[in-house]
Amino acid sequence: MTLDDYNSFCASLPRATHVVQWGGAHVWKVGGKVFAIGGWNEGKQLFVTFKCSDIAYDVLKEQPGCRPAPYLASRGMKWIQRQTSQSMDDAALKDYLGESHRLVVLKLTRQTRRELGL
Repeated sequence: MTLDDYNSFCASLPRATHVVQWGGAHVWKVGGKVFAIGGWNEGKQLFVTFKCSDIAYDVLKEQPGCRPAPYLASRGMKWIQRQTSQSMDDAALKDYLGESHRLVVLKLTRQTRRELGL
């Protein structure tokens, strides 16, 4: 997945907003809450980090090309970082990004969801 593909897909999700922060990471939010982070390793390969369910986290953290997200997972959060497409192709990554968006929306207050029309 290219950075343009990642940004285009995240932009297609309802009420998603984009900001570049944390040293050039492309961060996508809904209702002010992060649901996806795109950044690079030293070789300039795009790494994508996303929130997932407990079950998905337990499965994905063991898959080649995926790992618990640095910083986030060490604090008990269920976030995965896809480093390569070895066990998760771009179509599956898009599914997980969509699910991450959904999970974050569910954690927003009712008032915020109502204001956003979600």
